Amino acid sequence: MTHIPPPAEELRLLDAELWQLDARRAQLLTRRAWLVAALQPKWPAPQPTGPTPASPPRPEASAPSVQNVLLVLGGVLLTVAAMVFTLVSWGHLGIAGRALVLGAVTVATLAAPLPLLKRGLRSTAESVAGLGLALTVLDAVALHGAVFPESLGAPYTAVVSALLAGLWAAYGLLPRLSELRLPHPAALVAAQLPLFFWAIAADAGSYGLTAALLVTAGFDTVVALRVTSRSLRVVAAIGAYGVGASGVLAAGWLTWTASGPSAAARAAALLLLASAIALTAAWQTHGSGRATPAEGRSVGLAVTSGLLAIAALGGVARSALPELWTVPAHLAFGIALLAALRLDRLPQAVRRGLVCASGAVQAIALLWALPLVGVVVLGPLAWASRAWTGTPPDARTAVTVDVTWPPHAEAAPLVLAAVAGVLALVVRDAAWRPRALAGALGLGWATVLTLPAVLELPYSASLLIYGAATAATLTAAMFLRQHLPALLLALLTSASLAFLALASQTATLVALCGLIALFAAASWRRAPFTAPTALVYGAALACATGAAAHWSPAHTALLVLVVPAAAALLAHRLGDSKATVPVEAAGAAAGLLAVALAATDPPLLATVLALCGVIAAGTAIRTDRRPVGYAAAALFLAATWVRLAAWDIDTPEAYTLPVTVPALLVGALRHRRDPRTSSWTTYAPGLAATLVPSLFAAWVDPHWTRPLLLGAAALLVTLAGARHHLQAPLLVGGAVLLLDALHELAPYLVQVTDALPRWVPPALAGLLLLALGATYERRLRDARKVRDFLGNLH
Repeated sequence: MTHIPPPAEELRLLDAELWQLDARRAQLLTRRAWLVAALQPKWPAPQPTGPTPASPPRPEASAPSVQNVLLVLGGVLLTVAAMVFTLVSWGHLGIAGRALVLGAVTVATLAAPLPLLKRGLRSTAESVAGLGLALTVLDAVALHGAVFPESLGAPYTAVVSALLAGLWAAYGLLPRLSELRLPHPAALVAAQLPLFFWAIAADAGSYGLTAALLVTAGFDTVVALRVTSRSLRVVAAIGAYGVGASGVLAAGWLTWTASGPSAAARAAALLLLASAIALTAAWQTHGSGRATPAEGRSVGLAVTSGLLAIAALGGVARSALPELWTVPAHLAFGIALLAALRLDRLPQAVRRGLVCASGAVQAIALLWALPLVGVVVLGPLAWASRAWTGTPPDARTAVTVDVTWPPHAEAAPLVLAAVAGVLALVVRDAAWRPRALAGALGLGWATVLTLPAVLELPYSASLLIYGAATAATLTAAMFLRQHLPALLLALLTSASLAFLALASQTATLVALCGLIALFAAASWRRAPFTAPTALVYGAALACATGAAAHWSPAHTALLVLVVPAAAALLAHRLGDSKATVPVEAAGAAAGLLAVALAATDPPLLATVLALCGVIAAGTAIRTDRRPVGYAAAALFLAATWVRLAAWDIDTPEAYTLPVTVPALLVGALRHRRDPRTSSWTTYAPGLAATLVPSLFAAWVDPHWTRPLLLGAAALLVTLAGARHHLQAPLLVGGAVLLLDALHELAPYLVQVTDALPRWVPPALAGLLLLALGATYERRLRDARKVRDFLGNLH
């Protein structure tokens, strides 16, 4: 008989067997994993054939992040609790209890990081150390309330912050605790306060507080440059930039509000201190000359240093000199900063930064002088609405007719000339040299133009100076390789001179003649630009001459036509030159001006249009300008029409026959050369030009002469089309003949219609519809027969 153990014993045996099976399974799995790893290069591991199981979702926050958040929150909560205990529950304990509690808690907290570091819990140790440092601050607050209640806040804060900075720095140097990253940055943060609060306690004033900020920024700069700890360098850099920026802003405000040379000098000393700090940092952080982050920081610090130095020295000059010389003084110091280019001992990045600072100051000075240049260049435009109203007393009055004179602008020519000299003499790089010379030319031009108004020279002297500037820039444009800037300056100066001369009739005529001579003389080298300009000023001279002679605008238009004629002759002489098209465009513009001037006098307008047609026809003689012949024909036609309108002729054939006859002649010549050309192209436009307007006129003409002549002409056209087998004359003439006949038979048709009974028109319409329906049905039947016949074919 089989022995069956009791249930408890049987359960124990099953558990023992299962444990042995699990142990054996674990051994087999371990052996299998080793074999798979050993045979991996030869036999690939079997890949699962079923669907790939979904990977577990990635956590949104990593374990280190969670750890750091928890530690920071814990430290913050403990710090808050300590603050509440210190501020709220402090009064419930005696002096001994207070000292015992705070001292014990602080010492225990500061000592706690040691065992934590031994166990490898560095993050926890950092959090606890931060709590201990915060407790030392609370200890200082508590001591002020309990032991030193009579102490003033500023000196106590200065002493405590200095002691805490030293204590925290020493704490971070202790054995094992030097692994902590928090004490030294915290000590550096505390070190930002002593000097500032000592200055407050000593009642040092604005200058003392600013000096304290700048000295603190200098200390931060030294720390950032000397230490190797990254966290400490980051905190030092933040402090240097933040505290330094505050000190610079304060020093700048003191410079701006300085009431005298003494105050300005003290503020300048502060700015120079900040400049020295920035220059030292730039010198120490420069790279190897390549485009590296360190190189960029060095350039930026050098720019800051240069700007601060210029602001310091300029502030002193501003307090000692009249306000007129403020910008020139700053510009002088900025130009002097270019001496850094001669100092080979300076790193390249520092020199580049100082040069950039100088360039920035020069650019700001030019922006200050720009309004004056705008006044002397654009101010003469106001004379366009005040032409020949009287000569102004001086050059300044001449350019400020509608604009105001900029304040303290008398020093602007000096600024422009100084920057021009810098560009011409300092820039030696081959790539930048042409641009610098172009800029120097432009600034020299601006200097010359501003001098008459600044010096309040006589009006005639300003005209001579403007003319000399135009001649000089034109001469430079003729001989310089980069001639486009000089040409633009010449055009701009000539335009200002032309408008400025409008104050006087004599000045206008003389100035325009001089400009025509200058630009015509310059056309042998720069014709594409100067020749059209000379023609434009020629048209202006023609208008001014007509006005001076008290001619009407229509008669002046005849004088203006000299310009298109001259342009046509010059274009013929130039041939395929680049100046041909600009010259022709200037001539065409002058022709349009002449037409516009003559628009109020139809007889003279017809003459002007005819002369324009003659000029266009002369241009069309050239082989490459054949299409201009169409414009000439259009101008002749327009001149004819205007002349007929001036004679009050309302017969349409008088306007259309001058179009039809040439059009038919041209069409006949073309059809003779190419018989395959369609008659709709050769004859239809000319026929329609006369027959269609005459047909409309005949329908409203109560007399019989016009319809009879029109019918005879249409009959002749129809017969000619039938004779020569031309479709367009046949159909156009037939259609006009039919419509003309209907017009003549219309009264009789109306009488016949009135004589018919009322039922005749509907009956005729019904018969017409039945005939159309029968025809449609017959065609459908024929289509079905054809379809059935094709379907029976195999």
